[in-house]
This record gives sequence, structure tokens and C-alpha cells, in this order.
Amino acid sequence: MRVGIIALLHESNTFIAEPTTFDHFEQNTLLVGEEIRARLADTHHEIGGFFEGLEGASTLAMRFDAVPLFAARALPFGTVTADTFEHLLDMMFSELKRAGRLDGVLVAPHGATVSEKFRDADGQWLSELRRRVGPNMPIIGTLDAHANLSPKMVDACDALIGYRTNPHLDQRQRGIDAATLMARTLGGEIRPTMAAAFPPLAINIERQLTSEPQCVPLYRLADEMLARPGVLSNSILLGFPYADVKEMGSAVIAVTNDDRALAEKLAGELAQYMWTHRQDFAGQMIGIDDALDRAAQLDGPICLLDMGDNVGGGSPGDSTFLAHALHQRAVPDSFVCLYDPQSVQQSAATGPGGRIRLSVGGKTDERHGPPLEDDFTVVSLHEGQFDEPEVRHGGFTHCDQGPTAIVRTDGRLTTMLTSRRMPPFSLRQLTSCGLDPAAFHILVAKGVNAPVAAYAPVCKHLIRVNTPGVTTADMQQLEYQHRRRPMFPFESMTEWSP
Repeated sequence: MRVGIIALLHESNTFIAEPTTFDHFEQNTLLVGEEIRARLADTHHEIGGFFEGLEGASTLAMRFDAVPLFAARALPFGTVTADTFEHLLDMMFSELKRAGRLDGVLVAPHGATVSEKFRDADGQWLSELRRRVGPNMPIIGTLDAHANLSPKMVDACDALIGYRTNPHLDQRQRGIDAATLMARTLGGEIRPTMAAAFPPLAINIERQLTSEPQCVPLYRLADEMLARPGVLSNSILLGFPYADVKEMGSAVIAVTNDDRALAEKLAGELAQYMWTHRQDFAGQMIGIDDALDRAAQLDGPICLLDMGDNVGGGSPGDSTFLAHALHQRAVPDSFVCLYDPQSVQQSAATGPGGRIRLSVGGKTDERHGPPLEDDFTVVSLHEGQFDEPEVRHGGFTHCDQGPTAIVRTDGRLTTMLTSRRMPPFSLRQLTSCGLDPAAFHILVAKGVNAPVAAYAPVCKHLIRVNTPGVTTADMQQLEYQHRRRPMFPFESMTEWSP
């Protein structure tokens, strides 16, 4: 049996004016054919799980050969341009045609991709894939837990399996699960049947850490369902609030063995729990001053999660609100990372040990604070490439933030300046540059939940800070044009039943 592998992953923040272009994919991941196996088979990503799952399901009686076709990923950013999306799909379907006979296709959409022409971009390419392979070929895949699920995605596939953890530490396992379902389907053992439910609810991103009390009972209920006869899989899609589309919000999936009524019933049960407990999923906001006041009373290290400049949600990575606050309070032994290619070049020209007047951060737009200007000492310069051996959010092991400079003020604010935006998913970002995370009292990580896997082992406390920006956790500050109405928490009196 020949099983194709296709992946197209992008988290599109439609509140960012600048679009995502083909160059963004080329700079991150754009692979065809056997390049995919060489680059991704051994990663913690679901694509690695696809390879492992198919190999593990192969027997002397039936072999499942992975046929890697196309894999593209770009760092979360603005809406994907129409030309870029068309180019990506041309590449995808050219490889599909070149592959010849296939018996099934494993897919890895993100679930929150938006293009200028197709706002439900994942639903669009999955539907086109279905049209090309016909109604009978199984299409089974994974979804990011932040997917904004659409009926088109569900209709195009036999089964979709969402990540079960946030931070996303289970991506490879979910890929294995999808591949195992594919093998059992092709072997004639099962017939996956999927149903979804779409409560009018947007779970606040500040409430989406799956190990916290508001989420644990929901996932426990989902786990208990898996023990029921005929249940193959279920998924909770937390949703991505920074895509202004009608699909924005939280959803659930249930997959059974040829029992649509049971799938619909189970999806309804999960959705009902989410809806009944919707108040538990409303955000709890802590401002900058309150966060720093709390931090002053605590033993370090302390991680301040900069929610308004969540690079993993598409933000620019150069917000200075927390940097200014730390600088003004003269908080010793504090750390922040800023995307600032210009300041990297100036620091490189000065050289380690040199003194320089810099204006760091705040250069992308006017929504993320003014630059921080001061005299800095250039501590060190680095290439900015590092590898993460541990399982961390995102599933990738090799990272490249471009030429990097470490600079420090006399007030002991240490600033990492990068030439590329880099989500703070790995402490190797610091240690590869000679920095010891445990030596700082406060570390700013530009994210919400994704950095927790890396920072929790070294930080005694983590505080999510409601900073301004294109990834503000306060959804009421975002100007939606296309979302569903009514919807909780925007319309608090919304009524719904599955």
C-alpha cells in the first residue's frame, strides 16, 4: 500500500497588515519528495509520526510505504497572499500527480490558515485534494490544537486528529495515531466516520494551557470516551482567535468505526461540556504594573509571558512594553529578546566589549511600543542557529534566528537581538549564546502557553501579562468583521445547545 504525505502549515494572523509571502515558506520549510523524509522523519513533528506509524503498521502480510509528496511551513504571520497560496497548491498537486498510484493520503494542515482569496484555506486545499483523489480514497490527518475547524475540512477527510497538549508536545504521537488509523482503514479493519460540533464559543488563549484546572476535566472526559466501544478518536480544537474568519472559535471532533450517530452524540457531549463551563474559559488579565509588582515579591527566576507580542501567534517579536517597564524600574538581572536586524548590525560593527548607543525594538509598527534607547555594552555575537534535542512546542529540532547580538545596559537589562523572528520555544536559544536562564531574576518570553514547556523547568513562577499588540489576549480589543454572531464571550447572553 502506497500512502502519500502532504503538509501545509501556517497560522495566519489577519490583524497583521503585512502578508505572508512565498519567501516566508522558503525561509522556513518548503520540501518535496524524499527531502521530506531526510529532513523531518526524525523530528518531533507529526510528519515524523507519519513515517514511524506506517513503518510500525507494516507486516509480512501487508506493507505500508510512505510516499512523501509536499511539506510547507512558515512562521505564523499575516494573511497568505493569493499568489503564494496558488503557488503552494500548484507544487502540492504537481507532486500528487507525479506520485502515480496511491492508496491513501496522510495530511497535516494547520487548521488556521487564511489566504487572501480563500479565508478557509485549509478547507479549500483539502477539498481540492478530495476532488482529485476521488470519494473512496482515505484521507486522514492531524490538526493543530489551535485550528479554527470548518465543515469543509471535516467533509473532505475521513478522520482528523488534533494535538492533545498545549504546549504541543504530542505532535509525533498524533502523527503515529493518524498513520495507524490509515493502516487499519486500508487493511479493511475499520471505516472511520467523523462528526464535529461547533459551539459559539471562543476559548481565550490565556485559558488554553491544557494542564491547568479549567482544561483538565474537559480532556479527562475526552480520554474516557476513547474507552467506549467503537470510538477511534476524538479531538478538542481550542481555536485561534487572531484569524478573523467565520470559523474562528472552539470546536470538537469525534471519530467512530462506521457509526455516525455515535460520532455525533460524542461530539455533542464534548461540546456541551465546553459550553456549560464557558465562564471557566474566559480570560483572566494581569497588566504590566501588576505583573511586575507580583514579580517583585517572588523568588526568581520568573518568566513573564508577553501575550501581546506572541511570536507563535504571528506578532513581530519587537514589542518593548515590558522592556521599558523593566528598564524604568531598574529591575536587575532581567532578560528580553527583540527582533531587530538593524541593531544586530550596529552591534556587530561595534564588536564584543564595545559601548554603543542603541535604539532597540519597536521598529515594525506603532502598535508594540517605542524603541528603547540607551547605552549598551555588546556582550557577544552569534550565528543564531541552534538545535533542540528535547520535545518542545512546534515539533521541530533545528532553529535559525539569524545573526544575533547579546547586549546589556548598565542597569543589567540583558537584551538578545535577533535578525529573524524566533518563537521562544527552546532554552537552547539562550544557552547556545552563553546565557544561563537560571542566572536571571526575570525572563520575558514572547508567548502565552507555548514557551511553558521550555521555561517551566527553570522558572519558579510564570506570569501571563496582558500587553498590547496584534496578539492581545483581550479579544474584545480585536476588531472582528467576519466572526460568528452571537458568540461567547463577545455576546455574553448567547444561548446554544448541541
